[in-house]
Amino acid sequence: MASFSSLGIGLGGNVDVNGLIKASVDAVKLPITKTGGLAQQAALTKAKVSAFGQFKSMVSTLSDSLGKLTSVTGWNGVSATSSKSDVVTVSAVGGASATSFSVQVQNLAKAQSSTSASLQPAKDPVGAGTIKLEVGTWAGTPKTFTAGKADAINIAVSATDTLADIAGKINGSGANVTATILNDASGERLMLRSKSTGEAAGYQLSVTDADGTQGDNTGLSRLVTGSTTEFAQNANATVNGIAVTSPTDAFADTVAGVTFTAKATTTDPVTITVAKDTSAVKANVQAFITAYNALNSALNEATAYDQSSKSGALLQGDSSTITLQNTLRMALQSVTGNGALRTLSDVGVVIDGGSGNVTPNGNLRLDTTKFDKAMADPDAVKAFFRGPDDGTATDGFAEKFKGVTSKLLDSNGFFATKTKTYDAAIKRNEKDTETITDRADRMQKNLTDRYTALDTKMAGLNALNSYISQQVTTWNKSR
Repeated sequence: MASFSSLGIGLGGNVDVNGLIKASVDAVKLPITKTGGLAQQAALTKAKVSAFGQFKSMVSTLSDSLGKLTSVTGWNGVSATSSKSDVVTVSAVGGASATSFSVQVQNLAKAQSSTSASLQPAKDPVGAGTIKLEVGTWAGTPKTFTAGKADAINIAVSATDTLADIAGKINGSGANVTATILNDASGERLMLRSKSTGEAAGYQLSVTDADGTQGDNTGLSRLVTGSTTEFAQNANATVNGIAVTSPTDAFADTVAGVTFTAKATTTDPVTITVAKDTSAVKANVQAFITAYNALNSALNEATAYDQSSKSGALLQGDSSTITLQNTLRMALQSVTGNGALRTLSDVGVVIDGGSGNVTPNGNLRLDTTKFDKAMADPDAVKAFFRGPDDGTATDGFAEKFKGVTSKLLDSNGFFATKTKTYDAAIKRNEKDTETITDRADRMQKNLTDRYTALDTKMAGLNALNSYISQQVTTWNKSR
C-alpha cells in the first residue's frame, strides 16, 4: 500500500491515509479479532478437540484394563518355581493346574558338529566337485544315517575354490549348518555345526570328487576322509522317575501348561511347583483403578470452577463432558449377581472419600483388607467381574463397564459424534473467516486506489494553484 505521507504532494504528510485505511479494514475484520470472535472461537474449538482426544485415549486405556478383568487368562494366573533355578528353570501359562513334581537331568541337548582332516597347504584350492548336505538322524551302533523329509542341498565347488570359499558357499546355501575355518599348526580344517540341537537335526556331508575317486586323500574328498564327528543328542530327563526327552533343553510338552528348561545335569531331584497366583488379579484390579482415576481427574480438571478468580476451566458447564462423566460414574454403581459380592465396595474398590471437610473427587482406591478378604473365595471375585461361567457377556461388573466404554469408542459412538460436531464447527469458522478476510482485502484495495487517485488529483490542483499565484504576483509587479 502506498505511503501517502511520503509523497510530499497532494494529501502529503498532513493526512494519515494509511491509518484511515487500516481503521476501515480493522472494522471489517472485527468479527474475527474481537473478544469472542472467530479467531478466539477457532482456538477454543481446537482446544476442546484436543481435550476430547485426551479423554478418548484415557477411555481406551480404561477399556483395556477392563478387558483384562473379563479375560479368562486374567483370572488363571499361576506362579511356577524351581527349587534349583541354576539347574532347572520353569514357566507356566495361565490356567495351568496347580501341581508339584521332581525333575532329574541326565544330559543336555547337543548339536551335531564335525571337523575335517587338516588340509595343506593352507589357502590353496581344495579341488573341484560337488558337496551334498542332508538333514536327518544318526542312530544305532555303529551310527547309520536316515535322511529327513527336507531336500538335500548340493553345492558346486570349482577348481579355484579355497576352503574359505567353500565355507562361504555352505553358509549361503540355506543348509541347517554353519561352516567355519580352523587354522592350526598342521594347516586348515573345515568345521561344521548344526544350527539346531536334537537327534533329528543331524546332518550328513558327502562329496562327489571331480577326480573320480571319492575316498582318497586328495581333492574335494579330503573334506570327508579322516573327519571326526560329534553326533547330535536330545536332552534327557526324568519327571517323577519317568524318562522324558526333548530336542532342546526346554521341555515344553511334558507337563501340560508347564515348560521347564534344563541348565545343567543333576542326580539330585529338582522340585518344580506350580500354584495359583492371585497377585495378577490384584494387579489387574489396580490397573483398572489407575485408569479410571486418570480419566476422572482429567474430567474434574476440565470442568472445574475457580471460586477465587470467578473463572471456569475449558469445559466448565459443557453438557457433553458432564454427560460423559455421569455415564462413567453410573457404570461404577453396577450391581451384579445375587451372591455376597455385588458391588465394587464388596471387593475392596471404594470411593476415595478424603478427610475432614474435603469433598470427594470421585477417585477410587483399593482397600487391600477388604480385597484380600474377598479373594479368600477367588471364584466369587471372578464371578463378580466376569459373571458366572454359564452366564451372558454382560453379567459381570467388568463386562457391563466394558460395554459402556465400547459404546463410547464405537465408530458411531460418543467420541465419533463429538469429532464430527467439532469438525463441522471448524469448517464453518474457516469459511466465515475466509469470507470476512476476502471482504477486508477488497476494501483495502478499493480504499488504496481511491486515496491514490485523490492524492494525484490534489497534487495537480496544488501545482495549478502555485502557477496562478506566480502569475498574479508577476501581474502585480508589472503595474
